[in-house]
Amino acid sequence: MNALTDIDWSSWKAQDPATLVYVVKEDSMLLMRKKRGLGAGKINAPGGRVEPGESLIECAVRETQEELLVTPHDLELIGDNKFQFVDGYSLHAHVFRASEITGVPTETEEAIPHWFRVTEIPYHEMWEDDVLWVPHILSRTRFTARYIFDGDKMLDHQIDLI
Repeated sequence: MNALTDIDWSSWKAQDPATLVYVVKEDSMLLMRKKRGLGAGKINAPGGRVEPGESLIECAVRETQEELLVTPHDLELIGDNKFQFVDGYSLHAHVFRASEITGVPTETEEAIPHWFRVTEIPYHEMWEDDVLWVPHILSRTRFTARYIFDGDKMLDHQIDLI
């Protein structure tokens, strides 16, 4: 399984449905350095797995509160990322953009918050695919995407704008 064509995406179902929340205020984006879990050490957005019975919005808010001690507002669903890893793990990340938060981003056991100017997003410290779709968050262009990863290495991808 090294290519998108190796998977029947019409019947694909992720092991873990999840959310990501990108807070964009004026010319800055709130990101974080993950301290543990999938992607530890990388710069990413707050987010995580959807709990049973929880809506995507509820998950997005809860994960942002847990990881950065802030509450996102005016959540807008921008993207849909389907990740298949060659080791068998799969993740379906629903990508939200928020324009406001309440609270002050604070370091937790899970993450260290960082505000970055949108012209200085550190893609070299992020997942390899982020440079392909994070710009769509900034432009508010909806997208759907599929990826094949081997660990941290992206093997194949397809992004469709909608």
